Amino acid sequence: MTESRTGRPTALQDRSRRSQQDILQAGYALLEEGGVDALTVAAVAERAGMAVGSIYRRFGDKEGLLLAIQHAFTENLQAEITERMSEERLRLLRDPAVAIAEAVGAITDAFRAHEALLRVFLLLGTRHEAVRAEGSRVSVEGNRHFAEALRHTPVAHADPEAALDFAYRLVYAAIAHRITQGEFLESERPLPWSELRSHLQTAAVSYLLGTREGH
Repeated sequence: MTESRTGRPTALQDRSRRSQQDILQAGYALLEEGGVDALTVAAVAERAGMAVGSIYRRFGDKEGLLLAIQHAFTENLQAEITERMSEERLRLLRDPAVAIAEAVGAITDAFRAHEALLRVFLLLGTRHEAVRAEGSRVSVEGNRHFAEALRHTPVAHADPEAALDFAYRLVYAAIAHRITQGEFLESERPLPWSELRSHLQTAAVSYLLGTREGH
């Protein structure tokens, strides 16, 4: 059996990583299926095919398990968005309007793809401070990535950084509202995800590339 530089056998490390992933996947599935009430240490252990004691040794209790699942999920979500929204990739698009639309589309598509799990964490964050803090951390980080990816865009505002911040807030708020409240809270008119995505792209492009304030 080979050993890593830490002295721990590589096979054991591989099994530990696989077990960790099994636990996280079990947690994701339970949260999507039944919300936070469905996430119990026993349920995760059963779904992951592990002993309950092993879960407690890794995470301490349900609270620790929940926060570990959220952290892993938010990190993966941010990585997914950042890959599509990298500065290098957007600069290759050349047309600023296309770059902005792609950045908005990257956020919208990722949030839509993980809608069920995001709903759990967004709603739970309204009453659970640690969940809210983690959600805020990754959201602020997403804001920074959005601004960095579009920093070479000729923003038509006296304060480009403030304009990019507002554009991100606008997109984030609209998507978070859709995820937590659904399609028809404020209107009976249908607005499917595809149309919401298109309208948000148009709004962000128009706001960021429109005429200077006061002209």
